[in-house]
Amino acid sequence: MDERIFSLTEIDRIIEMAWEDRTTFDAIEIQFGLKQTDVIALMRREMKASSFKLWRKRTKNRPTKHAALRAKDMTRFKSNLQRAITHNKISKR
Repeated sequence: MDERIFSLTEIDRIIEMAWEDRTTFDAIEIQFGLKQTDVIALMRREMKASSFKLWRKRTKNRPTKHAALRAKDMTRFKSNLQRAITHNKISKR
């Protein structure tokens, strides 16, 4: 994983985005600079083992988490919980 230190708010947002079924790993990489393997490492480090296993089971080979596996007509998704993100900054709730 890259040497960048994330704030607790950023870590919470990364975890939230990773849990969202339709937010791709590419979107997380664009916003935070973390590749899929880095997100997996962060999730493993920050979550309880049982929660991590559940998350991995849900995301493994899930078409909506991987841009290359998505349907061609699915170009973007915005969660109902997510407000507008400007300049790749974390939105406030």
